[in-house]
Amino acid sequence: MDNPATAPKDSSGYTVVARRYRPRSFTELIGQDHIAHALDAAIATGRVGHAYLFTGARGVGKTSSARIFAKALNASDGVEQELAADMAQSIDAGDDMDVIEIDGASNRGIEEIRTLRANVNVRPSRARYKIYIIDEVHMLTNQAFNALLKTLEEPPPHVKFIFCTTDPDKLPITVLSRCQRFDFVPIKLDAIQARLSEICKAEGFEADEDALALLARRAAGSMRDSQSLLEQVMSFSQDRISVEQVQQLLGIADEGRLLALAQTLADHDALRAMELVDEAARSGADAGQLAEQLLNYFRDVMAVGVGGGPELLKLANPAGHAELKELAAGWGVQSILSSIQILDESLVRMRTSVSAQALLEVALVQICQLSQLASIPALLEAMRAAGSGPAAIAPHAVRQTPASQVASAQSTGEKKNIEPTAEVTSTRSITAPSPLPSPAASPATPPSTTPAPAPAAAPAAAPAAAPAAAPNSGGSPAVPLADEQGSLEALQQWKKALGSINDMLADYAGLAIAVIPNGADHWNVLFPPGAVRPREVCEQPERRQALEKAVAQILQRAVRLTFAVMPGEPVRTVAAAQPSTNRVQKMREVSENPYVKKCCEALDGEILRVDASATNMASSR
Repeated sequence: MDNPATAPKDSSGYTVVARRYRPRSFTELIGQDHIAHALDAAIATGRVGHAYLFTGARGVGKTSSARIFAKALNASDGVEQELAADMAQSIDAGDDMDVIEIDGASNRGIEEIRTLRANVNVRPSRARYKIYIIDEVHMLTNQAFNALLKTLEEPPPHVKFIFCTTDPDKLPITVLSRCQRFDFVPIKLDAIQARLSEICKAEGFEADEDALALLARRAAGSMRDSQSLLEQVMSFSQDRISVEQVQQLLGIADEGRLLALAQTLADHDALRAMELVDEAARSGADAGQLAEQLLNYFRDVMAVGVGGGPELLKLANPAGHAELKELAAGWGVQSILSSIQILDESLVRMRTSVSAQALLEVALVQICQLSQLASIPALLEAMRAAGSGPAAIAPHAVRQTPASQVASAQSTGEKKNIEPTAEVTSTRSITAPSPLPSPAASPATPPSTTPAPAPAAAPAAAPAAAPAAAPNSGGSPAVPLADEQGSLEALQQWKKALGSINDMLADYAGLAIAVIPNGADHWNVLFPPGAVRPREVCEQPERRQALEKAVAQILQRAVRLTFAVMPGEPVRTVAAAQPSTNRVQKMREVSENPYVKKCCEALDGEILRVDASATNMASSR
């Protein structure tokens, strides 16, 4: 442990904790034992390369390791002990004349690299090697990298390069191939906590273990971040650091409040969730910080829900693993995943909003309503099962385009669109069908090509026939229906809005089979089972914005759209893929036209849209 009294001080007379307790030897380097051993062994065996690349997240010891390595290289045999100590002190301070530290962010141009190339041939003044440490080397320009390549590959014998970066993917492969790469890993929580405890003792502070554990988890594997947070808490505390002080200063909620919020959301108690958020805000917790904590906390609940142990927890205390396991079992993994998605989307909007707490409360209320949204696929599945079962359990009827009609249209080469249609007529509830054998349950039964009978008599007979034809064997509960009229009207408006979109987005969005209004300004658009790609296309920000704009033009008001895919096996019918067949076929015909190909090659372009005039031109050619 370094003595703070002898540490170098800045002009204000105070040196921050992260600098005072910086590691000064390989034995003090924490969490990077594999790198310390490799570099020490390279010096011992004389296999020292001319260029090294240290990569890793912030605050894991890259620059400190570069300085330690530079001291070890220059502290060779024949150097007087007093001179070696003086060089080590200069290197630690970052002002040694033979160990040049360069900030790649502010010295990123080709002129700086030319200056470096002009100086590399000058031998070191007192050390064995002239060592260049370039921090954030990925910030150099491509021209600077190109100017450095030859010197980097064949430097003078007395020159060594050490590059440090947090983003190695931005480095050219020609630079990576000339360096020995060492990847620094995030530091483990227990190692960070132990180091913070040592610093507290050296500074004369008493600290609760839970407070240090909270700081370690907050640092997310960065030793420097944890020490900066500790110093911030030290300036706020008086000889003792407690959990309450850490939570108050950092504006975060305690884990008990996070657990209470999660349990409230699992119980679908929206009012209590809003009350807890309000209590957290009054106690000093920031809404954005609370949302990020909830997101990471839900991640831990998800990890426990899929069978993870205490070692997988990132934010939650491993001692509460049993409580998280019970919470995950009662909540369900699917609900947890949906909650994480809602919170993530809310965090994006909260960063640009002045009402972060209101957006957080909206997100929590949405999470509490997930059970109602989850009942929609089950409802549609029950409606589909009822329509394919006995005729007496048919309060609605489904009519699809017959496969024979589709086949006939394809064989005659008709260009008109044949879209599957659905007519739904329903009562307030559907009685769950009894487990009777149904022809649809047999996989060997071939699909019928006969058009479905007209459903005109179904609505009149449904109210009286449904109870009589579905005997109550065990009191099957009725499945409540959503507002059928509103859903049908929303689906019609949805189809009308898609008419103003002229690209492939209209084809993907047209595959939606249901639009469920959720209030006046929110629509849930449902895709059939297996339609994951259409949902992903519609969820892209620019395409979601285009769809919301088209709907707003039809409704004369703004509507937020969310997309979901119904569970179950995809229905593989010819009619299901038909809506986009014509447009795709047209695009294929135009793209295969030799004149169009030549235009695309000459202009380096691609086909984005096919108009009727282009189709006629392609066919005439």
